Amino acid sequence: MLIADLRATVRERLDTDAATWLDRALAEASATATAATQGPTPTWEADFAAAARHCRNSGQSSQNSQNGQNRELADATRILLLHAARPDIPTLTRLYTHGTAAERRAVLLSLPYLDPGPDALPLIEDALRTNDTRLVAAAVGPYAARHLGTHGWRQAVLKCLFTGVSIDAVAEWPARARGDAELARMLTDYAHERGAAGRDVPADLNRVLARAAHTTPEEP
Repeated sequence: MLIADLRATVRERLDTDAATWLDRALAEASATATAATQGPTPTWEADFAAAARHCRNSGQSSQNSQNGQNRELADATRILLLHAARPDIPTLTRLYTHGTAAERRAVLLSLPYLDPGPDALPLIEDALRTNDTRLVAAAVGPYAARHLGTHGWRQAVLKCLFTGVSIDAVAEWPARARGDAELARMLTDYAHERGAAGRDVPADLNRVLARAAHTTPEEP
């Protein structure tokens, strides 16, 4: 989704007070992006932390649905703030390292919009070392598809299978998995280990294995 579309989607779900807060926060973040980086902590970083409190879905729905919508809205709001502020890698790293799980997830989700080149890969690698499925899912998005090396990407696929994150969370997985003999070997070994331990083989494993073992040309 383009950043303009994301902003429009967020605004549609906010009441007047929340929309006013968002406009002010984005304006200050944008102003910070053009200012010198030295000095006190900018206001937008406090707004980044407070996004979930200020931007909540104004619609009516069940409690569980409302909670999920509010999490998505907070994610999107934080992405907009990061895009407006254009933080450097040290700032992104600090926000990730010292942030809550929700703030870390938002940093990961923002990377495709910021695209800081491969410099943010340590954040992806850190998330993939956790067993927090929401962090893992956020880490394997478009930024990882673009910048994660072959070995690291294979390990990310296995991490998703191990933690139960849907393979569909892995951006561009069909293209990257296609004809990857080493990935096929790793998946086969993992399936054998699961079977020997009396555990079910994840359905997604067979999907990826079929793709990795597929080496014939695509249909026109």
